[in-house]
Amino acid sequence: MPKLKTHSGTKDRVKVSKNGVVRARKSHASHFLQKKSGSRKRLLSGLLTMNKSNSTKIKQNLGV
Repeated sequence: MPKLKTHSGTKDRVKVSKNGVVRARKSHASHFLQKKSGSRKRLLSGLLTMNKSNSTKIKQNLGV
């Protein structure tokens, strides 16, 4: 059986930690920032931890 290719889009957007936790950036934080309040922008900063059902699918895409 041939090797599976990793999904390039997932590889660029997601990081898997050493313990296997899948982290990604939050959505709506890249543009139209002038109309968003400062507290909303602070909530959008940082990384989001994926839930178990999403993380298993993402790990399949990455071949982890």
